[in-house]
Amino acid sequence: MVLNQAFSYLLSLLERSNLDLIYLTWLWNLFKPLCILLISLFVLPAIILIFMYGSSLFCLIYKHWNRLKAAYSEDLWYGAIKTLAVFWELQATIWHGYEVEGLENIPTQGPALIIFYHAALPIDFYYLFAKLWLYRNRRIRVVADKFVFKIPGLATLLEALEIQPSTSTMCKLMLEEGHILAISPGGVREALFGDQNYQLIWKQRTGFAKVAIEAKVPIIPMFTKNCREAVRAMTLGRRFLSYIYEKTRLPLVPIYGIFPVKLITYLGEPIPYDPNITPEALANRVKKEIETMIETHQRRPGSITRAFFDRFINSSKKEKKTK
Repeated sequence: MVLNQAFSYLLSLLERSNLDLIYLTWLWNLFKPLCILLISLFVLPAIILIFMYGSSLFCLIYKHWNRLKAAYSEDLWYGAIKTLAVFWELQATIWHGYEVEGLENIPTQGPALIIFYHAALPIDFYYLFAKLWLYRNRRIRVVADKFVFKIPGLATLLEALEIQPSTSTMCKLMLEEGHILAISPGGVREALFGDQNYQLIWKQRTGFAKVAIEAKVPIIPMFTKNCREAVRAMTLGRRFLSYIYEKTRLPLVPIYGIFPVKLITYLGEPIPYDPNITPEALANRVKKEIETMIETHQRRPGSITRAFFDRFINSSKKEKKTK
């Protein structure tokens, strides 16, 4: 009885408002692709940004709260980073079905250098950071380009994660202190100007190899399947934006996505320290290792649709990409 009255009231309201349901349906079908596009371009990237700024805000609150508690811990950030690692792992599992293969290649103690392919947004690295912290009790140290330290609102998060400027001296110091360090030789250039064909954009960079040789540490190659399908960089005006970046180092290329695609990080076997190898030869060997990982595990060109269905179809066992 109540449902009938409510339905009658709704019909009378529509009649009084002179709304044409057929016309409204037509408008929705007309603008639905635009709405989906806007959600993909702005809403989904905003979610990950909100999560990052939420992480920074949490660290800020945690920092000031624990300053009020004397002798809480020798390490101010230990509890905060542990808590954030849990949150990031939940995000990785729920949204991307995230997995890591080769976690045993990360040493339980001692230094190591991880070299990875840089996606448009390196969320795969954030997820790996959480996995290692929770399951191997190791924290990855990372260096970043100077512009990262100028982004408003992230200072506390950078402090908590101990992210340092990208210099060879700083990298060598971290390794000599016994830390695991992660470096992407392609950096921002590879992130913004790479594409779904997954070519490495390293140019002639060999600094990471020189640091590894001087610090006498092994190198662990890393690649994450579908990382470019999770977040894409806009290709419109790429040549002009590339010119601007090379002149100013400003990362002006818009990104979009945070699509719920399957992500699997592969950690290769460590390349041991060899005192007789040159930086150029070592860099070339690492590059070939990562290219082999891409060839083995990644379909090229990448497809967002197929990467999404990887969440439900076990394709990780396919050793060769399909062309």
